[in-house]
Amino acid sequence: MSSTPIAGHPDLTEMRMRYERASETPTAQVADGVIVLGGLFVALSPWITGFAPMTPTLALNNLIVGLAAAVLGLSFASAFHRTHGIAWTCPVLGAWTIAAVFVISGHVVTLSSLLCNVIGGAVLLVAGLGTMAPAMTATRRA
Repeated sequence: MSSTPIAGHPDLTEMRMRYERASETPTAQVADGVIVLGGLFVALSPWITGFAPMTPTLALNNLIVGLAAAVLGLSFASAFHRTHGIAWTCPVLGAWTIAAVFVISGHVVTLSSLLCNVIGGAVLLVAGLGTMAPAMTATRRA
């Protein structure tokens, strides 16, 4: 049994440096910014495009999912070495945003709600995969 504290363990330091390098790639930086903007778009789109009064449940869903995605994007940009483990949640939020327009709205699907959710969800899905890519390649190389 080792008496070395975990904070000073050389493998932990190497792993943090690897994820820090992964977060500094242009792909990861652009993806993180797109996640923040996509999340804000999803959160605000019900009121900007005007479908919030017709589908208040979908509007609330979009607000919560969009703000969660924006917070995730900010956390990936500021501390990827600590948040890389939850990077998979962003593509899941994107897929849910696409599905939510059909699941939550039911038969009240407007063109604006459909377009906003599909476009916003696709942006979150692709940008989330872009955020995961540098960490996955860094892990594969190690």
